[in-house]
Amino acid sequence: MSQIHAQLEWRNAQPYSSQYGDVYFSTDDGWAETEYVFLQHNQLEQRWQKLESGTFTIAETGFGTGLNFLCAWRLWQKHASKTARLHFVSTEKFPLNHADLQQALALWPEFKALSDALLQQYENISNGFHRLIFDEGHVTLTLLIGDANQTLPQLKAQVDAWFLDGFAPAKNPEMWQPALFQQMARLSHTQTTFATFTSAGEVKRGLQSANFEVCKAPGFGKKREMLFGRFIGKRSKIEAFQVKKAIVIGGGLAGTASAEALARRGWQVTLIERNAELAQEGSGNPLGVLYPRLIGGDTPINQLAFDGFLYTLKLLNRLPLNAKDLSLCGVLQLAFNAREQARLNKISTQYPELIQETNKEKASELAGIALSFDGAFIPQAGWVSPPALCQALAAHPNIQTKHLTNAMTLEKTNGVWQVLDAQKYIAEAPVVIVAGAYDTQQFRQTKGCELSVVRGQISLLPVTKQSQQIKTVICTDSYLSPERDGMHCLGATFSPDDQDTNERKSDHEVNLKQLEKLAPSLVSTYQNTEIQGRAALRCVSSDYLPLAGAVLDMAKLEQTPPRYNTPANELPWLDGLYVNTAHGAKGLVNAPICAEAIASLICHEPSPISNSLLSALDPNRFILKKMGLKRLAQTIQNS
Repeated sequence: MSQIHAQLEWRNAQPYSSQYGDVYFSTDDGWAETEYVFLQHNQLEQRWQKLESGTFTIAETGFGTGLNFLCAWRLWQKHASKTARLHFVSTEKFPLNHADLQQALALWPEFKALSDALLQQYENISNGFHRLIFDEGHVTLTLLIGDANQTLPQLKAQVDAWFLDGFAPAKNPEMWQPALFQQMARLSHTQTTFATFTSAGEVKRGLQSANFEVCKAPGFGKKREMLFGRFIGKRSKIEAFQVKKAIVIGGGLAGTASAEALARRGWQVTLIERNAELAQEGSGNPLGVLYPRLIGGDTPINQLAFDGFLYTLKLLNRLPLNAKDLSLCGVLQLAFNAREQARLNKISTQYPELIQETNKEKASELAGIALSFDGAFIPQAGWVSPPALCQALAAHPNIQTKHLTNAMTLEKTNGVWQVLDAQKYIAEAPVVIVAGAYDTQQFRQTKGCELSVVRGQISLLPVTKQSQQIKTVICTDSYLSPERDGMHCLGATFSPDDQDTNERKSDHEVNLKQLEKLAPSLVSTYQNTEIQGRAALRCVSSDYLPLAGAVLDMAKLEQTPPRYNTPANELPWLDGLYVNTAHGAKGLVNAPICAEAIASLICHEPSPISNSLLSALDPNRFILKKMGLKRLAQTIQNS
């Protein structure tokens, strides 16, 4: 997943690919070429003027300089309804680095406002999925970094228009393969169109073999002809819910992030919380550490940690949190044993632009106090107040919060879910997201979610003259934060299957023992100090991955077990029911991107994460594996 950027030459102030020996856009007029080839021949202006609501999705091969995206965005601003949303998906094998992209975009000062917005979020662009959100959620860009023939099979989406760009078939034959056209067909429906600058015979034949009707038109500039057309396969577009109302159960990080993700899409959301305030349970600690607990490699846990961290960073940038509640002061991970040293070596090699290896002298300088170990530093990480974050997420005008309300039963009547408290009606909507941590299992429909609890207690240490020098979060298998409100946060203990939330002196002693690794110079400071703190329960799954997605009808599954290769649309789904839970101690990183993934599923929009990761998070995976359907559980999102 290390970054592989485009190799550029600048010829007459325009970018030229050294890798492919080709220009990024027409030397005559790149902007005019985009408008003619892609915007006009996909009839975007006419289609968008008729689009009253919902999402229009464009998929592009070859993000390049981002010119096509900016042109589409500008046209969308001019002609689309304020209640509609544009989703632009683009693949790119060799992304431009930030400096090159900035230089390229400077060629079009007319796009400066849009270019600046893009550049602000264009960072840490390495292999995988990257979601960028603009115009308060009205425009979304999902970048798929990697070979298109590897990334497109991992995409869950319904594409309305294709921009077949990238370098010419003669220069980039690896992309223009039958596999590309097959993926286009998989992601298209009967209203899907395409356009491309090329008229190469292999492209025409490939499109036709994938059920696209192909037409020719005069090409732009020096090109004699171009191709455009539409998908003629028999696949209808799946329409989203007509009534955009949802209920979210649980007012912690998972619940408020889920509510915000739908509210941002124009949904009216009822948020149900059994306490008088939000974030009173697992999300109630005054401070949480924001950093990706990476293990390296291409595992689901690692992929989610990386994708989730970058998504949360962008989310925090959109929310009105102040310095009292958020500090991206950096996180220092210490190599306190050989195993941890090996992990840090691995991930710093894999993510060189995200993580910096340090010796103990440099680590001490970064931390502001003397440390005993080498380590690795993540400058973009830091700490957040989870309660403040939950409040900011729930403050969206489309969210109504019902406090002191205990959801106990779910029933579906006439296509609408009803939530009840001891048989008393609370609310109803076509969509319900259960984000109640361990209590997700209390509902009949979600009792198949295999969940357990881990007790965790933090200790709050009063600031001293010496401790106030701490400048970053310091982590081993515990963590120590810089000062917040005159206190440092130290923790947390890890006690599986312990549901007692009373504060324990013995757990404070366990936490203080960790100072010997975290900050040995502070050990003596707190030996005779009265320590206070907080205990809460983390909800986890048996494979330590969250549960995020739609829910299957367990009774129907058991009554008529499916085959291992049953298509997803033939499984007995509980239409409109989703869960977002089991984030353990990683809620700040995992919960928001899981919420975004669920909202994308609900609205039939492109997913922010890969199909393989969606399958790994599927809340039905445990019951499917118990039924001997492990393969189905692993591929449930691919059909």
